[in-house]
Order: sequence, then C-alpha cells, then structure tokens
Amino acid sequence: MTAGGPVLTFHGVRGSTPCDGHQYSRYGGSTSAVALECPGHAPVIFDLGTGVRAYGDEVTAKLVADMQANRAATPYTANVLLTHLHWDHIIGMPFFTPAFRPDANINVYGPRQLEGPLGDVFAQVMRPPFFPITPDQLGGDVRFQEVGDDAYALNGAKVLSRWVRHTDPALGFRVELEGRSVTYISDHGPGCITDDPDDYVPPGVLELCDGVDVLIHDAQHTLDEYEAKRHFGHSSIEYAVHVGKESGIRNLVLFHHCPTHSDDDIDRILQHAQDVSDKVNGPRIIAAHEGLRINLDHV
Repeated sequence: MTAGGPVLTFHGVRGSTPCDGHQYSRYGGSTSAVALECPGHAPVIFDLGTGVRAYGDEVTAKLVADMQANRAATPYTANVLLTHLHWDHIIGMPFFTPAFRPDANINVYGPRQLEGPLGDVFAQVMRPPFFPITPDQLGGDVRFQEVGDDAYALNGAKVLSRWVRHTDPALGFRVELEGRSVTYISDHGPGCITDDPDDYVPPGVLELCDGVDVLIHDAQHTLDEYEAKRHFGHSSIEYAVHVGKESGIRNLVLFHHCPTHSDDDIDRILQHAQDVSDKVNGPRIIAAHEGLRINLDHV
C-alpha cells in the first residue's frame, strides 16, 4: 500500500477459470480479486478468485516483517465484497493466508441465497470431499453476512450493493472512500433477461455507476462471441462502454477477461473499446491486468 488516498490493486482479472501459458503473461491468468486499500481503513477486497492468493501472501509477508522489526502486531481485519458464488470467484479463499491467522477478522458480504444462509451455502463448496477443510477451520474469524439491495458502512467506507443480471444471484458494489468512488460489476449481462433490449441499463446498475471515478466492469465477450453466448450472463465490450457512457463515469476498466482471449487479443479488444468510446465521447478505457494499481486521487 502507498501513502495517500485510496488505491486499487488488481490481483486477478480473468473470468470463468484460471489460465496458464505464455499467451497470458502480460495480463495474467488468475481469476477475480481486486483490493481497495487506504491508510486508516481496513482493506476492501472484491471477490475471492485465485488472484487473492498472491495478495494474501503479500499481506502475510508484511505482517511477518512488522513482527520481526518488533513493531506492534495488530489484528488483521478485511472486508470482502463477494459478487456471487461461482467457482472462479471463491476458490482463492482457502489459499488466502491471512485467514489462517488466529487474530484475523474477515467479514464476507455476499448475495442472499435461496438454498439457505450464505455461510452455509459457501461451506457446501468448501468441504470434504471437494476440499479438505471448511471455512470454520481456516483459523481466523471468518463471518458471512448476506446483503442485497442495501447500503451500509464499512470502517469509514460507504457501500451500496445492487442485484445485477447474471445466471445465479449476483451483486454489483459501489464503494465511496475518502471522497473517491469505485464500482465493481464483475459478472453482468443483458442476455440473462430475454425481454431486455441489448442496450438497456437497469436502474440499479445506473445507481451503482453514476459518476464514479473508476468503474470495473465485465467485458468478457466480443460482439461476435456475445451473439452465441448471450445466455452466459456476461457483457460485450460495446455494452461495457455503453454502461460507462450512460453513467457519466470517468474511467472504465475492462475486466473478467475471457479465458480464450490471449494477451494479443486483449490488446485488440482494448483498442476497439477505446475507438468505440471515442466515437460517443465516452470514458477513458483501461484493460485490467495483474499488478495494475490505480490511485483514485490521480484519476
């Protein structure tokens, strides 16, 4: 973390499945995990994909260094905003090493489930024989809290959550912190509602995105891909730009890259998105990559 205002760091930017190979070397192959950090505030972590493992290792290394330097140890606290329970958004949890600290307090805010309490449903995935331990065995205090169309405060941050269109219950989140704002909508697609026109932006999405400094938005499909995959619950590149334009945002970060898209593919997608946005006087476009850091005071 750097001194100053809120900083976003991207630790995982892929969707659907983690990827490995030379074709992913620049943008990365880990799945969704983004950290929002600011001095004096507990970190906010968007999603628990495989990218959260590397982030956890960084956090643990800093905690160990502080202890070795005889600096006062403080309990580790983090707030997780979990969009939904698909594998690519949760499978980093048992590898997030700060959660194994006995002094850890991790609050996971996620969507209400029809099948039962959020924590119980999460534990159905993270348990034997699918995984050797359960969330209760991580070591730290991990608490699950259900949210929907809600507004709440987290350690000085204002959070707004709204339901978004996806194949299973999913949320988008808006966080306002120290006068800056970021919206995270990792999985969102108009094709999930067959009666919705492709250019329709629901009021809840507009509310999440309205005038934010940075919008991190699903941009998994090219327009050609979207025609065959509209029921997958993801956005076309054009739709992501459309949401940004309609919301009056300043910066759009293309996110949740398709596992079939190589680094070179994403380069072409980024250029196309920038061209589309320029034609409509839309937002500045960035393609998310692992290690990308955005200081919200400088956007």
